[in-house]
Amino acid sequence: MGFFSSSKPKPEPAPAIHSLLGKDVLLKGEIHTGGRSFRIEGTVEGTIHSVGEVSIAPGGLVTGTILAKHLVVTGRALGVMKISDCLEIHGTGYVEGEVEVGSLVVDEGGTLQGVCVRRDRSGAHETLAAGTLATSELGTPGQLL
Repeated sequence: MGFFSSSKPKPEPAPAIHSLLGKDVLLKGEIHTGGRSFRIEGTVEGTIHSVGEVSIAPGGLVTGTILAKHLVVTGRALGVMKISDCLEIHGTGYVEGEVEVGSLVVDEGGTLQGVCVRRDRSGAHETLAAGTLATSELGTPGQLL
């Protein structure tokens, strides 16, 4: 019996970044990450395939196609994105192009320019937005502008 034991469960650690593309790096071509997480701080021109999480950091840029389970954007993504689970666009994030998602989260300040289609589990599509989806101090998150 310990007097100092705690019955609180330990918090789960943040997911580790398995691969990192640094700030001043330009990668042209095709990237396959498997289920590993991939963080982009530099520039990618091409295609990213991932069954895990892809995150684009502030200052990071992806131009091309992203096929991933989960995409978190605080930088810029331009092109075609097919995200099976969730696309998160944080306050500094900018996404432009054709987007297909399982779910979409746009924080205040984040921008989605283009067409966004939600795919439900049955494979049916629902158009979420065509145009610019953005948040601002004047609007509410997810407001179509």
